[in-house]
Amino acid sequence: MTMLQKNGIRCQQRGRQPQDKGDGLSGDLLVRKKTENVSISATDEYKGRIHMAANSSLLLSAAKLSDQRTFTCMMVVGLDIKEYPVNVVVYKVPAVVEISDKAQELEIGKPTKLGTCVAKDANPPADITWLKDNKPLVDARKGISIRTSVQVDPVSGLSTTSSTLEYSATKEDTDAQFFCSARHNLGTELSSSALNFTITYSTENIILQVIAPKPLVEGDNVTLKCLADGNPAPTSFNFHLKGDVVPVKNTNTYTLTHVSRDTSGEYQCSLIDNPAMMASKNITVNYLDINLSLSGYVIKTAGEALELSFQIDSSGDSKVSWTKDNVKLEKEPKFNKLKFSDSGHYESEVKMGALSKKAFFDLVVEGAPVIKQLSKQRSEDGQHKVLICEAEGSPKPSVSWSINGTSLDESPFINGKVTHKITVVPTVNLTVSCTVSNEFGVDTRDINVSSLFEEVRMDKRDQSDDADQTKLVVGVVVALLIAVMVFGLAYGIYQKKSKQGSWKTGEKENGSSEEERKLEEKVEENSQKAEV
Repeated sequence: MTMLQKNGIRCQQRGRQPQDKGDGLSGDLLVRKKTENVSISATDEYKGRIHMAANSSLLLSAAKLSDQRTFTCMMVVGLDIKEYPVNVVVYKVPAVVEISDKAQELEIGKPTKLGTCVAKDANPPADITWLKDNKPLVDARKGISIRTSVQVDPVSGLSTTSSTLEYSATKEDTDAQFFCSARHNLGTELSSSALNFTITYSTENIILQVIAPKPLVEGDNVTLKCLADGNPAPTSFNFHLKGDVVPVKNTNTYTLTHVSRDTSGEYQCSLIDNPAMMASKNITVNYLDINLSLSGYVIKTAGEALELSFQIDSSGDSKVSWTKDNVKLEKEPKFNKLKFSDSGHYESEVKMGALSKKAFFDLVVEGAPVIKQLSKQRSEDGQHKVLICEAEGSPKPSVSWSINGTSLDESPFINGKVTHKITVVPTVNLTVSCTVSNEFGVDTRDINVSSLFEEVRMDKRDQSDDADQTKLVVGVVVALLIAVMVFGLAYGIYQKKSKQGSWKTGEKENGSSEEERKLEEKVEENSQKAEV
């Protein structure tokens, strides 16, 4: 180092790196004397990159990693020398952060090298952190091992940080995302791309699925599907079909076609390479059969007995309902003695869950007609008489009358019943016959019908008699009221005299008793007249 003999400022480099001036020695960079301009002494890599500012600051352009050294400012005043050293540090963030040597897959419970995270060309070296689903992984934790190393490039002097993760996977890592992050002293943080790994593990559980329509009935197809939780999943299985073992390869399904009630039972599947690992499932084929002893048209004679049997064969509990002519019956019909009213359309319906079946028959009860009732009534206007003939029989009986009349109404023929009405205007008393007949017989019944005009005269006479009787009743009531009033008045007079006579002699009292007797006789006489 050359000392200035006069007042001035000298800037030197004191390198600690081998490349300084090529010999590791320090050297002057520039000098400025009090009365002279700045003199640049540097002849090495700093030539052309340094100069001094007006305030004596040293300015360095195009900084390099080799500029990371100590620079000293020396001030000489006379024989006094003062030094001011400055340490310069050059920062550089990593050029790239990436994962190399990536694993193809991870096996559960087996420590596996997941990959190496590399942060290249940094100064100072970057710090690397491994993350899973954005959560840091810590070395020495269960199943986690992280090894970190730093290498310095001998030419550039830049550092490369490498971090290798060894990881023991679990089932929960199937969809996990792994990546690494590099943090630099400048506060910059860079991350690698996220990685997903295939997690392999042996089968631990197996289940059997039954894919079938609901409800499963005879004639349907059933698919058995065997599922195992291993990864990769097994592709070959044994299906146990009620005593028979059927192996399948490159699939996990087996289909039962056109099942019947005999198909019901327990089914199983297992791994070909591990038959002890097995799953089972019960299959129930639903069926519903009904058998009605009667069908179609059933023709019987009235008075006979008709036997009805109804049988049900089903795989579960069923519910039966009956209707007659679409009207619900409370119970299954019984026909111990057939009546014409038993005729009709009978239908049974059996339900078992979503399954249902129906059976029906039409019952026709035949026989000779019978007149159940023959009646008469006067029309609303009082000008006619209506004759009503009600009969039962089958086939439908024809109805005839012994007199001509106006047909008023004939009811529909339902359940072997028919009602026939005619309107007549009788001028004399007469007997009318109603006759019903069909291919099985005839029935006749008579009814007496009085003259309509005679009934009118009788009605008037009845009305006159009713008026006379009303007058008689009113007269009797009035006479009784008068008798009661007379008796009350006489009794009052008697009481008054009786009280006054108590102060007289005994003779007078006897006379008063005689008067009382006569008064009572008089009242009784009047009462008898009133009753007449």
